[in-house]
Amino acid sequence: MDDPAQPARVDKWLWAARFFKTRGLAQQAVAGGRVRVNGERVKPAKELKAGDELIIHIGELEWLVTVCGLSSRRGPASAAQQLYREDEASRRRRFEQVAARRAQPHPGADTRGRPTKRDRRRIERFTRDY
Repeated sequence: MDDPAQPARVDKWLWAARFFKTRGLAQQAVAGGRVRVNGERVKPAKELKAGDELIIHIGELEWLVTVCGLSSRRGPASAAQQLYREDEASRRRRFEQVAARRAQPHPGADTRGRPTKRDRRRIERFTRDY
């Protein structure tokens, strides 16, 4: 962790805490409104301090975390987990969403290999008309 008195940018902190693989992805998420600090939409350069609450949307999953430590350097995953504390209700909701998604059949499970001649003719007719 860096000096606790030194504030960290939101995008750098999200990258250091390993919510995003690259800092550019973290910047895009913040700029796109998928990250909120204390309930407000912010810019990537917004400075965080310990105690701030973040709502992070990645895909269909949502994290509600409280900032415990500040860092603008990416380290090992064990160090990244020390930077925040996730709300228990958020963790439970996320695990339920993942379990529900795994329980559903695979999206391509009903397809049976290559299209038949009849299927190809339908596809050609559909694409030709548009």
